[in-house]
Amino acid sequence: MSFNKHDISRNQCQLYGKQARCGYDWWWHSLTAYDVETGLARPFFIEFFLCNPAIGGVEPILGQLPENRAAGLQPSYLMVKAGAWCGTDKAQLHRFFSWEETEVEMGVPFSVKAADCHVSETEICGTISITPEQVKAHPEWMCESGEMSWNLKIDKQVAFNVGYGASRPMRRWQLFEMFWHAEGMKTAYEGEIVFNGRRYVARPEDCYGYADKNWGQDFTSPWVWLSSCNLKSELTGRRLTNSVFDIGGGRPKIGPVALPRQLLSAFWYEGKAYEFNFSKFWTGCRTKFKCYETDTQIVWHVEQRTWRNRMVTDIVCEKKDMLLVNYEAPNGFKRHNRLWNGGNGHGTVCLYAGGKLLDRIHVENVGCEYGEYDTLEPYR
Repeated sequence: MSFNKHDISRNQCQLYGKQARCGYDWWWHSLTAYDVETGLARPFFIEFFLCNPAIGGVEPILGQLPENRAAGLQPSYLMVKAGAWCGTDKAQLHRFFSWEETEVEMGVPFSVKAADCHVSETEICGTISITPEQVKAHPEWMCESGEMSWNLKIDKQVAFNVGYGASRPMRRWQLFEMFWHAEGMKTAYEGEIVFNGRRYVARPEDCYGYADKNWGQDFTSPWVWLSSCNLKSELTGRRLTNSVFDIGGGRPKIGPVALPRQLLSAFWYEGKAYEFNFSKFWTGCRTKFKCYETDTQIVWHVEQRTWRNRMVTDIVCEKKDMLLVNYEAPNGFKRHNRLWNGGNGHGTVCLYAGGKLLDRIHVENVGCEYGEYDTLEPYR
């Protein structure tokens, strides 16, 4: 069965049971939009991050606030994260809401709303404004300064359904420490973004959009993500307009047990599915990957194969265009402090079928992420 199977039940809010007391759930969106004056492209991201609703109240609880750290308080809030990569004003912006200010539709389809910020399967809108003075006064906000507003329609066209690892029983039992579902690994956005006073337009045909979600009780280390739908065959010179690839994972944990380093990958190549999914053991999936920093770049090399197919991915992204994104875990610890995140990686993907090279593909506008815990022991 193809991984391109839409399932919006996996996209509903998962913060119930033990994950309501110690858990997070987020919906991530990234895309390229174009300056209406200059026509120049710029990559953007928007995320709605929910944390620990069962312990929330009238005010958001920020886990990195010194008095909360001293008291051992867990965080609890809706955090709306948005921003832009590249440029001298690149930034991640955070806006926090308490659970009393937040409306969540727990069923299908999902919806999250607080003040003028809203996300659903089909639309996303909101505003954030952070001054330099606020950043200096509130390091617990874990962000930079800037202003951004957005109003976008969402059309999720190709899905990466990872299979039974995020199936209903697995979600109900909450066995994995971190779950993943990409309802829109290829997503068309349409609308407007205003960032630091400049207006950008998103167009379905060249926004190179992406939408997924993660949820669980903690994060993975290493943390790896690569995805793009801006692809061109180096063998034929043809643009691949019905194609997208997605790679994610690191070191999965089932309860307290950490599995060997693994990645889940999917390539929708001109309407045909090629999947490299370790949980589908009967395919003989094997993965090797290496990610590292140089002085100027983050580098990813991923080799995956099944009994029938093989995929070799080589991506780089310039550190000057990337952000060190910040998250605190539901337990209040912040262990990812060099989590590199970007929106304009580039490189190649070589896809083999039956032992022969099917295509060598040049990729641009790659959403990319890499980071590892900088300590083995949790700390606040």
